[in-house]
Amino acid sequence: MKFCTHCGNAVILQIPPGDDRERFVCSSCELIHYSNPRVIVGCVPVYEGRVLLCKRAIEPRKNYWTLPAGFMENGETSVQGAARETWEEARAKVSNIDLYRVFDVPYISQIYMFYRCNLDGGEHAAGPESLETGLFDESSVPWESIAFPVVSKTLREFFSDAAAGHYPVRVSAIEHRPRG
Repeated sequence: MKFCTHCGNAVILQIPPGDDRERFVCSSCELIHYSNPRVIVGCVPVYEGRVLLCKRAIEPRKNYWTLPAGFMENGETSVQGAARETWEEARAKVSNIDLYRVFDVPYISQIYMFYRCNLDGGEHAAGPESLETGLFDESSVPWESIAFPVVSKTLREFFSDAAAGHYPVRVSAIEHRPRG
């Protein structure tokens, strides 16, 4: 960041009074510009025991499969964002939305929140950010073509939980970039 979004003057990196870390501070109006983690929200939509996945039409990881998810928008709840992303990416409506999986990923300043839900009527279609959509049971998931490690982990946990008939909410952190 080079300029203040409030007054347009130059910003400097400094520790503001009463704070404990460097922030961008306007050299003129002294507005502090905070940089906070981005929240990614998405769904694990289920219909007749199968999970809805989307094949990405955009980078990163174009042509790979993922759960419908994306960045939360200002002014919406995480549940609203997860449902919106599912509609945008898979033209799917969902209900009975319950928090299922949270990943803190501090090395990229992101938080992922996945909600387990019902795929209403089993209906889905590719949205503008997807090449195609599909319903998959555990044996038909294209495991070698899953876009992101958090999606693979969430899917594996979901199928294990489904077999056990119990869906605990899990929260964990990914502290460093996976090798691979």
